[in-house]
Amino acid sequence: MLAYVTRRIFYVIPIVISVALVCFMLVHITPGDPLVAVLPADASQELANQLRIAYGFDRPLPVQFGIWLWKAVNGDLGQSIATGRPVLTEVMRAVGNTVTLAIAAASIGFALGLFFGLIAGYFRDTWIDKVATSIAIAGVSLPHYWLGMVLVIIFSVQLNWLPAVGAGPGGSGAWGWDWQHTRYLILPAITTAAIPMGIVTRTIRALTGDILSQDFVQALRANAAPTALAVMGLQLGYMLGGSILIETVFSWPGSGLLLNSAIFQRDLPLLQGTILVLALFFVLLNLMVDIAQAAIDPRIKRG
Repeated sequence: MLAYVTRRIFYVIPIVISVALVCFMLVHITPGDPLVAVLPADASQELANQLRIAYGFDRPLPVQFGIWLWKAVNGDLGQSIATGRPVLTEVMRAVGNTVTLAIAAASIGFALGLFFGLIAGYFRDTWIDKVATSIAIAGVSLPHYWLGMVLVIIFSVQLNWLPAVGAGPGGSGAWGWDWQHTRYLILPAITTAAIPMGIVTRTIRALTGDILSQDFVQALRANAAPTALAVMGLQLGYMLGGSILIETVFSWPGSGLLLNSAIFQRDLPLLQGTILVLALFFVLLNLMVDIAQAAIDPRIKRG
């Protein structure tokens, strides 16, 4: 097992470097000047040149990438052009809010997905199966930003039960484990959970059908658990990556909303840092899922 884990970690290193290179290049090939966000309309060319030198935009791209990667490895993702605050501070605050939303959404989506998937698989080809499958298809098919707006209209505008936007009272972005803050989490969590619920339901339904047609429980655990774990791990990775649309609809101060702001403000350091941190989260989660799968099914590490 130790050899398998070491090998998987070794495989991750070139992936991380490639991800960093892609993150760096994507924001440099987009048109426009990133200094527009901080330069006044009547700025002189001399001031523009000084800022370009200060942010290192005057150097060749390979040099910029090398400097940026070295600083990133040491925990320095630069400063936001728009706010002047450290990018790492901005990103980690937003990622913390996204993790809170992802955990809540995963709890709802995976629990409902397991429930509907099990009853659909057990009562296969009955009306119960059709109802559970229809719910799963609706969860996957409905645009989540549209679902979010519908929930806001019903529960915030018409019923006035839950707040529509924000993460806390008074527009606070700091999370607290009390009802006043949890109220702000319910609608975005339900919206985010819709797609994972549908995918997990379909997966568990198929696995349950296979399980009921076989005889050996030990073999069933080895066949079903890694597949279910991979699907749920992948969906959790998507949720941890944040949803620009959902977080924008609910003004949830997470990584998706931060990424949206960075794009519109042409804030290259913030955009690079956000994409890099989210990508690393996804790579790390996949690594953890691979290791967990190998622990459950010994055939994987032998292969």
